[in-house]
Amino acid sequence: MAISDIPEYAHLTDADVEALAAELDQIRADIEADRGERDARYIRNTIRLQRGLDLAGRAMIAGGSRRGLWWAGASTLGVAKIIENMELGHNVMHGQWDWMNDPEVHSTTWEWDNTGPSAHWKHTHNYIHHKYTNVLGMDDDVGYGLLRVTRDQRWRPFYLGNLVYNTILALFFEYGVAAQHLELGRKRRTPEDKAQFSADLRDVGAKIGRQVGKDYILYPAVVGAVTRSPRAARRTAGANLVANIIRNLWTNAVIFCGHFPDGAEKFTKKDMDTESQGQWYLRQMLGSANFHSGPVLGFMSGNLSYQIEHHLFPDLPSNRLPEIAQRVQALAEKYDLPYTTGSLPVQYLKSWRTIAKLSLPDRFLIATADDAPETASERRFKSEDPSKPLVSTVDPVTGRRRGLRSAIAGMRQRRRSRRVVTALRTGPGTDPGRSSRAA
Repeated sequence: MAISDIPEYAHLTDADVEALAAELDQIRADIEADRGERDARYIRNTIRLQRGLDLAGRAMIAGGSRRGLWWAGASTLGVAKIIENMELGHNVMHGQWDWMNDPEVHSTTWEWDNTGPSAHWKHTHNYIHHKYTNVLGMDDDVGYGLLRVTRDQRWRPFYLGNLVYNTILALFFEYGVAAQHLELGRKRRTPEDKAQFSADLRDVGAKIGRQVGKDYILYPAVVGAVTRSPRAARRTAGANLVANIIRNLWTNAVIFCGHFPDGAEKFTKKDMDTESQGQWYLRQMLGSANFHSGPVLGFMSGNLSYQIEHHLFPDLPSNRLPEIAQRVQALAEKYDLPYTTGSLPVQYLKSWRTIAKLSLPDRFLIATADDAPETASERRFKSEDPSKPLVSTVDPVTGRRRGLRSAIAGMRQRRRSRRVVTALRTGPGTDPGRSSRAA
């Protein structure tokens, strides 16, 4: 049931983990020493681009009596909102640009175009999620308290609606972000907890009120007054809704690709209090996933196509993640660790596949909670040879390390071989893989 001993699952010794940590620390030191004018120019150009797109989109919407121009304006505004949330808001509030000492792009002053107050988000995301990434019972991002995304979560009839819940969540993702900090399902027994909840609820209500007022009352009213057309005001409100939905759907896709495809592992609370920096690094590498991207797709995802690197170094500038990724991939190769990545459509579809199948009770699933595409533990290897220690070895012929990546590949190859042997014995007309396929 999830990974309880991270170094053991990774087939690494304590010395290996500390060596890996030292190499990752060196990457951080190199980037911090190299930050400078080109990084500052990048973030300032991004701000100018985002504001230009926002203005252009709103101008097209205001003057768009034709449907094509209206859609162009709504889409342009949606892109502006994506950039503001992903490449600006998310990354600025991580403190990636605090080293510039510029109050405009500082984590303490940025308030993003989203219904969730920035102070709430920085607590639930920067602190809880990034410190306790994919730790069951500690990281609320594991299903957001709404979805079943791992077999470690006990099935309840409520989860039959998994697909419906995620569709609604994707369409109105900003409101999910706003509600997450409130922990609506948590019982509050002390007066202090109840008072804090009331204060947080007021903050969320005020922020939602400002966002709704801006998008659906203020801007439409201004357009209506300038054009003297109530119809233009209604079109403006509708375009703002479309732009917000575009942003919400894209944000949901990017985030889910980084956290819920096959290979993004889950962990237990065991030893969290004594977790070393090296073990934390290792958990980030095993618990996150990337998707392939070029410069444009990377930019539009806030460079969260490099989710593994972002989780390793959440406060380093996002524009440096592509070069960091090359060094992290080299370390994954050196220590024979998985580096989970794939195309965006494939990673997103895998996330939806997990959400769909885990809506069902476990009795309808084939793989176990220790060895499923979306859930694994160190017991997936011990079931084959309980006496064999889970440590890396060195190939005497090639001199290459054989660790977790090789162990997973070997396990899959042995299962394929067994299916072939079973097929040859049973003959045609049977389904030899039925007992071992992952559901």
